[in-house]
Amino acid sequence: MAPRAFAPYIQIMSMRTLRSHAGRLALLAVVVLLAATVYAVVVPGRAGAGSDDGDWAGTWYAAPVGVEPGGDAARTVRNVVHTSLGGSWARVTVSNLFGHAPLDLRHTTLATAADPARTMRTLTFRGLARVSVPAGTEVVSDPLAFEVPTSGDVYVSVYAAGPVTWHPGAQQTSFMARGAVDRAADAEGFAQVTGAWRYVTALDVQGAEAAAGSVVVFGDSITEGVGSTPGADRRWTDVLAGRLRGPHAALSADSGSAPQAVLNAGIGGNALLARFAGPSGVERFQRDALARAGVRTVVVELGINDLLGGERDSAALLAGMRELVRVGHARGVRVLGTTLSPCGGVRGCTGLVQRVRGFVNSAIRGGGVYDGVVDIDRVLRDPYAPMALWGPYDSGDRLHPSDAGYLAMGQGVDLGAL
Repeated sequence: MAPRAFAPYIQIMSMRTLRSHAGRLALLAVVVLLAATVYAVVVPGRAGAGSDDGDWAGTWYAAPVGVEPGGDAARTVRNVVHTSLGGSWARVTVSNLFGHAPLDLRHTTLATAADPARTMRTLTFRGLARVSVPAGTEVVSDPLAFEVPTSGDVYVSVYAAGPVTWHPGAQQTSFMARGAVDRAADAEGFAQVTGAWRYVTALDVQGAEAAAGSVVVFGDSITEGVGSTPGADRRWTDVLAGRLRGPHAALSADSGSAPQAVLNAGIGGNALLARFAGPSGVERFQRDALARAGVRTVVVELGINDLLGGERDSAALLAGMRELVRVGHARGVRVLGTTLSPCGGVRGCTGLVQRVRGFVNSAIRGGGVYDGVVDIDRVLRDPYAPMALWGPYDSGDRLHPSDAGYLAMGQGVDLGAL
């Protein structure tokens, strides 16, 4: 069945005065401040050509989730990452954020998937190919002259031993092997495939395209792309990135700027207030959204897991959303938000949950929460049973969209709002 026709559901609005939930807001503010302190441990690359002083923009991001159980053995991981913006300089972030001990980062290479033999380069960190990354920190490679493709696959291969900070829900196929095979030009030396990203959390670019900066989509498993075809780059963030690069991009009259990168900061199971999958959204907002290179706009897609996990206080949810906007504005970043997606038929999506979801969505649409609204509830819901996902947009679990659903989400964003 062909996807139904839809129009963009974006409403642009100004912020209203924060409402009086002083106790919860004060607590949220403290949490955000603490999160900014804890997660701001970054070692920059060296200055010079392609230096940190220029206009860097993230082209790919994977929010770190936790430490991989039993992942300390020496091995090579070839992370396959898909770019959203090209550049002539590159830098990579390697994380030991959740590690319990130093990470022995022995060798790291960067190559394009289209021609790894010709393009493979060694990354250095303050001039060294091998470094020790202390527990709870991350390192950023020295800027490397490298032609990063636009909308292409790149290999970031890491040979390391020690704790593994990872993102298990990649919706992408990468490769692993025992020993040092990070310089291998093909996948024959990799005996194992994996659906997780390990060690690497960011790829940034510098060049003419990077000046427009990036859009960070900050969310849960719906943003992560659960339910989409693995390895096919059919998340709604991929659709949005393609539109920003394509013939429908607002290059002159609408936005007056060049296309932006789109960074996916989704974590499966993540919630706005609760710690269901690593830090809550409020806690990780600084690290996974505001600290991204070149961020200009953040789109928040969070809250449905709070409801399904037991949260029933709509005022607390709205206060958390407004707190993200307040913190974003303090950094000069525009913060848009989505409505909460349909959940009819999902275990835990009771009548009470639906009523709270409806109240929260009405408040978001009303203009007193975010700078703009991406109304995914209207895009995804069944026109005959609006509490549930529309059949063609359902991946099968009544919560996560199918490829067609993610396409509808990505096409339902007004590019001028970004």
